[in-house]
Amino acid sequence: MTLLRLALILYPFGAGAMAVNLFFASLIGSWVGWPVLTPVQSVLGGAVLGVPATWAFASHIKKLMAAADR
Repeated sequence: MTLLRLALILYPFGAGAMAVNLFFASLIGSWVGWPVLTPVQSVLGGAVLGVPATWAFASHIKKLMAAADR
């Protein structure tokens, strides 16, 4: 399985995780006066931040798969 294919398969999970993390981070930031993100803003931010996070996770999984094949 290529790294790109693995990243494309994992992207919905990575983008969703980043959206949830971004939303909860904005809730914590509200304690110091920062604005709370709307769910739509969190989903859009998660879609953007999910790309590098998913690529990093997919490359880690690919290395684990290569080590298991050895």
